[in-house]
Amino acid sequence: MTDEAPDGKNNKGQSVRGLVYPENRKNTMENETSKPDILSLSYEELEELILSVGEKKFRTSQIFPQLHRGLMPGQMTNISKKTAAAIEEAADCFLPQIDIKLTSQIDGTVKYLFRLQDGNCIETVLMKYNHGNTVCVSSQVGCRMGCAFCASTIGGKVRDLTAGEILGQVIAVQADSGERVDNIVMMGIGEPLDNYENVLKFLHNVNDARGICIGYRHISLSTCGHVDGIRRLAAEKLPITLSLSLHAHDDETRSAIMPVNKRWGIDETLRACREYMDSTGRRISFEYTLIKGKNCTPSDAGALAARLNRIMRAEAGCPIHVNIIPVNAVRETGLEPPDKAAIEAFCSVLEKKGIRATVRRRLGPDINASCGQLRRQSRAGAENGTESTSCVTENKN
Repeated sequence: MTDEAPDGKNNKGQSVRGLVYPENRKNTMENETSKPDILSLSYEELEELILSVGEKKFRTSQIFPQLHRGLMPGQMTNISKKTAAAIEEAADCFLPQIDIKLTSQIDGTVKYLFRLQDGNCIETVLMKYNHGNTVCVSSQVGCRMGCAFCASTIGGKVRDLTAGEILGQVIAVQADSGERVDNIVMMGIGEPLDNYENVLKFLHNVNDARGICIGYRHISLSTCGHVDGIRRLAAEKLPITLSLSLHAHDDETRSAIMPVNKRWGIDETLRACREYMDSTGRRISFEYTLIKGKNCTPSDAGALAARLNRIMRAEAGCPIHVNIIPVNAVRETGLEPPDKAAIEAFCSVLEKKGIRATVRRRLGPDINASCGQLRRQSRAGAENGTESTSCVTENKN
């Protein structure tokens, strides 16, 4: 990961949206301890750790699956207390703890505010569909990308999550719900490709057949347009779905709401997406947040269709899908969604240009299920000494 902010300024000074990135910022939890995070370890790395504490290699086949079910060594009944203590001495054994849990009375969506070992909080969402359960995970504590419409970036980035802290969200949700997680979307707090190494390790670990074993084709990763990361991920040739947060058809508008565009313009970003599709054989999903007065006219839709068709269908062509997202009203941003008629008109133009357009159904509207909102409200409530939300909550402390 680079220390350069998306607008090209160094994190040691002033950056996007007036945020200041401190010179001595913490990168991940593993920087603060010499012990590895046990959930970040691959099967082979866990095997090495088990051998290092004087245990037999076969213990790995007993311990790894149980870790992925949410049991720490001290809770396992098929290893001795001595072995458990030795492992817990050699590695950090910690699962994200539920600080607040909100359950939608409308559609059953569950939103978690997880507390990490260092006291930082992240959000995770369990969404229930007819085709299975999907978990939306965070990849960073906060975010430095500075997108104008996103609650996650308010306050900037604190640090990256380890691979184990990302995996721990999936494990903790399964353990709490008692239900199998079938799909993962990396659309929570943070820019996944700004935490590339930890995210890549998470992808490998969550796919391991000896653990949770979620197939790559059941994983989607959303990026604001980190072109270097897109190209690195393409080279891995993992068959995961890539989603690009596009949100504008021209560089001027996109740069105003997404500072990352000042570094990588729309055409370069779309070309990287085309390379990803060619390398992996997986189609790209384009996310487009409709913002009243910014990017939501029929003219905007026509220009968007022209640009997507020109670059993404330049050769043999490919199916293009745009996921329309009416912006969530967040007090600090001052942004509002357009009305229903404007949304329908926008989609109609795209469809006439041969582009499939769907409007994302907002899940958990009664619990502020969009990323960043619960964490922000919780922090504000703690600072003010008041309740963080008016929703029905289950506090796990």
